[in-house]
Amino acid sequence: CSTRHELGSIILTTNLDFDKWPDVFGDARMTEALIDRLTHRADIHVMNGESYRFRQTLELRKRVAKEN
Repeated sequence: CSTRHELGSIILTTNLDFDKWPDVFGDARMTEALIDRLTHRADIHVMNGESYRFRQTLELRKRVAKEN
């Protein structure tokens, strides 16, 4: 058993859904075990919204285009 397991908090962020993780890690069974360990007693917050930074980038590009 890991000495860290259930003794501290971990914050993990990703833009990939769990079903895409095996593509990244390459081994579906190991990825399933990893997700199982990470999500046990987890609070999962799924945010599906427009990116604030992306919107800022688009606005900046529009301003630069107008200036040129």
